[in-house]
Amino acid sequence: MPSRYAQWMYDWETRLTSVDNNRVVRPLDWGVDWTRSWPGRNGGPPSETAAPNSRDLLQYFSRFNDRIIGASDIFYSYQKPTDFRLERREVQVFSTREVPDPRLEEKVRGTHSDFLRFTSPVATPYPENNLVNARWFPVRGRRAVVLLPHWNSDAISYSSLCRVLNWMGIAVLRLSMPYHDIRRPAEIDRADYAVSANIGRTLDSVRQGVIDVRCCLDWLEAQGYNRLGIVGTSLGSCYAFIATAHDPRIQVAAFNHASTYFADVVWHGQSTRHIREGLETEIDLNNLRQVWRAVSPMVYFDKFSRWPRRSLIIYAKYDMTFLPEFSQQVVEEFEKHNLDHKVVVLPCGHYTMGETPYKYMDGWQLVSFLRTAFE
Repeated sequence: MPSRYAQWMYDWETRLTSVDNNRVVRPLDWGVDWTRSWPGRNGGPPSETAAPNSRDLLQYFSRFNDRIIGASDIFYSYQKPTDFRLERREVQVFSTREVPDPRLEEKVRGTHSDFLRFTSPVATPYPENNLVNARWFPVRGRRAVVLLPHWNSDAISYSSLCRVLNWMGIAVLRLSMPYHDIRRPAEIDRADYAVSANIGRTLDSVRQGVIDVRCCLDWLEAQGYNRLGIVGTSLGSCYAFIATAHDPRIQVAAFNHASTYFADVVWHGQSTRHIREGLETEIDLNNLRQVWRAVSPMVYFDKFSRWPRRSLIIYAKYDMTFLPEFSQQVVEEFEKHNLDHKVVVLPCGHYTMGETPYKYMDGWQLVSFLRTAFE
């Protein structure tokens, strides 16, 4: 039986997870069309022209994952954008809730900021998503980080953390991940297209997020920053790990929540129950893990180990979304590969990490690490 504290935490976590009541259950869609522009494609499913069956599609995606992982430096490569520009505009919330919080809207009313904009090297059918957006928190110096929020974050999340990092002499590009806030297509209310029961689109979204991060590093270098880092939370942590495994310029990495396989989080996580509901009638966990291996941190530790860097792993003891046992397996991999890392375990859950007092504990750990990690 869980302790009284643990039960209290689980109950609180469940209440927070239940706040969003606009999640949509969508059936499994293999999304083969999303694979057609990927590097390494070698033909389509055996019956592509005549309604391929699930077995053919499972084999197709499994083989494609093998090729991606073996040549991931190519899969996550890109042509540097030529249209980097700063855009001054009013800050907006872009809430994903069915009923937005009017207090947040009022909080940013009349506030303006600079945003880095450029065309993503990964083209999708959605013009809004193809134009990358990153809010710029500048400070003079040589240190800068790209910050990736959690899945379905609004556009003002982590602004306070960005400002604190500025006080520490660290510039921040807070990236809007694919299908989030201003990049969200008008047809959806949440960032559903970033993680969904569409196999190909989910893979493509991670690829786009990783490549967009690397483009942000290009821009930071052009501004004179040469000590670069990355901070990722939840889904952003997954993007951050894969980007770090493929880009030697990232010298410092902080993973706020960490997990092994993309499929395991979706299958077991409290906040992705609606995705599992759409998947489990046609695919089991083992097969889902096979077709989403190429966007899973677990398969890239050897590539992550290619360059020296300092890492921070923060996870929550009572996490019901990124289960603690998965985070512990990540820590074991860091130890197995003799990587320079620090581990922090907070006495909260996934969503409660964003609540008082745990958000201050989390922020303290991130800021304390980043303040000295570049030295």
